[in-house]
Amino acid sequence: MNGRFLTDIQRNAHNAAILARWSRLALPQGWLVAGCLFQTVWNLRVGASPEADIHDYDLFYFDPANTTEADEQAVQRHVEAVLGDLGVRVEASNQARVHLWYESYFGQPYAPLNSAKDGIDRFLVLATCMGVRPGEVYAPYGLELLYAGVLTPNPLVPHRALFERKVASYRARWPWLTVQAG
Repeated sequence: MNGRFLTDIQRNAHNAAILARWSRLALPQGWLVAGCLFQTVWNLRVGASPEADIHDYDLFYFDPANTTEADEQAVQRHVEAVLGDLGVRVEASNQARVHLWYESYFGQPYAPLNSAKDGIDRFLVLATCMGVRPGEVYAPYGLELLYAGVLTPNPLVPHRALFERKVASYRARWPWLTVQAG
């Protein structure tokens, strides 16, 4: 299934371009993650353009030695220098500093992470826990839920209200998705 997934997500020209320039990004423990991946798959399922309604492209990395906001902004400027000509918003997030801002932004506590993969493991919806980099897929809960369109809460992040807001947003765009209580 990983091969199918890599083929599908690269039908989105922006995903393909980001992955083609991956070595120039030089992100420690870097991954292209989340919405730009699963939304591409769901867009293809309904016959929409692979890029339809994708608002941003997220990059996770892990750099525990550089956890200030200024450090992350410097990485963001580098990402923009490498990918700015794509005409899409690409956001880089240092997973070593998420615990510093998560609660004030989302209203829920968030334990420190030990790797970029830990951040992927904690997406609110199991079917969306995924990352890619050239030739590699990280999907800790598999890809079956993604392709089946089953939205299940992640037990690692028991924030029900946040889960329900995400699900409502997804189902507004892809009504065929189903919700499975966790």
